[in-house]
Amino acid sequence: MQRFKSLLIAIFSLYRDGFKNMRLGKKLWLIAMIKLFIIFAVIKYFFFPDVLQEHFQNDAQRSDYILNQLTQGE
Repeated sequence: MQRFKSLLIAIFSLYRDGFKNMRLGKKLWLIAMIKLFIIFAVIKYFFFPDVLQEHFQNDAQRSDYILNQLTQGE
């Protein structure tokens, strides 16, 4: 158990020191985070509209539709 704990501490220290001493890497991580935000927030908004919100007026109608779709046999 002690060996495993010291291994985890060594791995954590490696990453902590590596990120602390980065110069270019911090900018690259920022660019990667911005790209992920664009992918998950902006593109999702444009390509995956809330279809249930458009076709049903309230939550009861939405839940009935989903229940029917899940329990409906082929």
